[in-house]
Amino acid sequence: MSDPLPAASERVRAALEAAGVEARIVAFDRGTRTAADAAAAIGCEVAQIAKSLVFRSSPSGRAVLVIASGVNRVDEAKVAAALGESIGKADAAFVRDKTGFAIGGVPPVGHAERPVVFIDRDLLKFAEIWAAAGTPNTVFPLTPDSLVAMTAGTVMAVS
Repeated sequence: MSDPLPAASERVRAALEAAGVEARIVAFDRGTRTAADAAAAIGCEVAQIAKSLVFRSSPSGRAVLVIASGVNRVDEAKVAAALGESIGKADAAFVRDKTGFAIGGVPPVGHAERPVVFIDRDLLKFAEIWAAAGTPNTVFPLTPDSLVAMTAGTVMAVS
């Protein structure tokens, strides 16, 4: 881990500590922007990567955060049905505005505005999962139970 961490990762560290989760943020020289890149850098299964995908709901315009297993593709119709309104991909400006983070480094916590959160039930089968820590090259480990508790997310089949 390099010191000091980028400001975005420090915000994640503070959010983790506030939630009572060990804030062990790991930085890599090369980016961990994709689930496959992150898994290769960490040395875990791609399925253990908790990728954060931000959608924009309509008509409310709320941010919807789907935390999916790295091997799964989000079924937008399933998420929309659970939400009760349609969703679509969010552009980079929307993601930055609503979360405070850039695409490729969006963590599950520490957002500028609290999003509606859905968590892929496939993540619950692992003892340890890994999530982005605010930048494309920082990650942190956590348990699925910690993820659910600190995000108050709804667990469902997202793929």
